[in-house]
Amino acid sequence: MKTALELVAAAKQQITEITLEQADAALAQAQVIIDVREPDEFRQGHLSGAVNMPRGLLEFQLSSNPACQQADMNVVLYCKTSGRAALAALAMQSMGYTNVRSIIGGYDAWVAAGKPVVKPTMPQFG
Repeated sequence: MKTALELVAAAKQQITEITLEQADAALAQAQVIIDVREPDEFRQGHLSGAVNMPRGLLEFQLSSNPACQQADMNVVLYCKTSGRAALAALAMQSMGYTNVRSIIGGYDAWVAAGKPVVKPTMPQFG
């Protein structure tokens, strides 16, 4: 029986991962940026322009969204540290998507590098 870490390692052998240095250009060219973290993680902060499609719902959301039916659309995925994004990239490739990339290190590496994120603002009272 394989562990989750073994599944992620196997997925990473079959997908395209990009470094933080490559991510800026890839994000600028992406037709869709998908954050596969859970909604509460997404609400705490995310990359600009990202849409939230949690890993557990990804295939269903892609299948039901007419805007996501182009097999060669340019997609960049990320999660917290890159494990879920690797599994998501492999799933998308299995679905027939041909231009899917995952950011190495995910959101945590992005933040650690001081790159910009979108954070919700709370209303000020008083």
